[in-house]
Amino acid sequence: MPSADDLLGREVAEALARSIRDAAPGLEVRSLSAAAGGLGDLSLRERADCLRDALLADVPGDYQALAQVVRAAGRVSGEFTGWLIWPVTGAVASRAVQEGTAEAFDDAMDVLAELTHRLTAEFSVRPLLRHDLGRGLEIVRGWTQSEDEHVRRLASEGTRPYLPWAVRVPALTANPGVTIPVLDALYRDESEYVRRSVANHLNDLSRDVPDLVVRTARGWLAAPAETTPWVVRHGLRTLIKKGHRGALELLGFGGASVEVDGPVVSPVAVPWGGSVTFTAELRNTGAEPARLAIDYVVYHRRANGAQSPKTFKLTTRTLGAGESVTVERRHSFRAITTRRYYPGPHALALQVNGIATEPVPFELLAPPASPDVALERLT
Repeated sequence: MPSADDLLGREVAEALARSIRDAAPGLEVRSLSAAAGGLGDLSLRERADCLRDALLADVPGDYQALAQVVRAAGRVSGEFTGWLIWPVTGAVASRAVQEGTAEAFDDAMDVLAELTHRLTAEFSVRPLLRHDLGRGLEIVRGWTQSEDEHVRRLASEGTRPYLPWAVRVPALTANPGVTIPVLDALYRDESEYVRRSVANHLNDLSRDVPDLVVRTARGWLAAPAETTPWVVRHGLRTLIKKGHRGALELLGFGGASVEVDGPVVSPVAVPWGGSVTFTAELRNTGAEPARLAIDYVVYHRRANGAQSPKTFKLTTRTLGAGESVTVERRHSFRAITTRRYYPGPHALALQVNGIATEPVPFELLAPPASPDVALERLT
């Protein structure tokens, strides 16, 4: 994965300064030039904010003064693209909100739509939505009819309730479902880029309004495109893992007579950084074919000693009457940046159509002591 230096490092910051200077030769861009050398200890988002503030300082005046420079940079500078666009769109949104007029708001939304194909304006549309969600959504609904797939995606992605890396828009989570008309306009979009955003947006909504999400997905399946089943499956993925009955039934994973033998877990003492393997046999004891969503749940030990369940996708199968299948998976405990492990008791269960088996315990062993620590103990 690229580092913050790769995405918004000194070279990118200097390219931004050159782009602004090319667009407005009278500007000295001292703040941008200074900021380019002071990004070292900042996170990616902090770098975007730092360069945004430097751009605002280098282009004084009202909203229109900034918008004119930004649009000119888009016309004259070949470097005006990529990650440097994030601080630019951030500056446009910030100046428009500060000015507080309807004209500045509407034009800032237009600028974001003009620039989103150069990177994405999904992060910078958030301050504008926080400022006036109703006016913003009215414009966003117009974006769903754009000929540009990047603008159509911006309509969905920029209004996600839980967009990663982005500031929250409290009015979106306080009024869950207000963005459904945007998704209704886009779920059959010809672009996979747009459809994937729609599915992720629907998945975001499932955190707060699962029943509304299922009703929405049911409506889409009643008037589908060829691509709609994938959009629905991807949008309902979290509800499926949680065993939401309505989501399971909508995707054909209704009640089934299934006998589960297992899971059998090995080893019962897992070395630090190692893996645990489990197997289980499932048999359809009913008289009709059974469509099964098969997941597994790992109960991770937390710092306070309690266990926290995390559901992982395994497979989907259809078993005929009397038919059996054996499933197997190895689950790794190697170090990753998104999860911290704690040694001690863990457990694992199989989940079939939302119903989990009894958890089977196993132990995650403590990491081995370093040679220096071992030497200290000996001395």
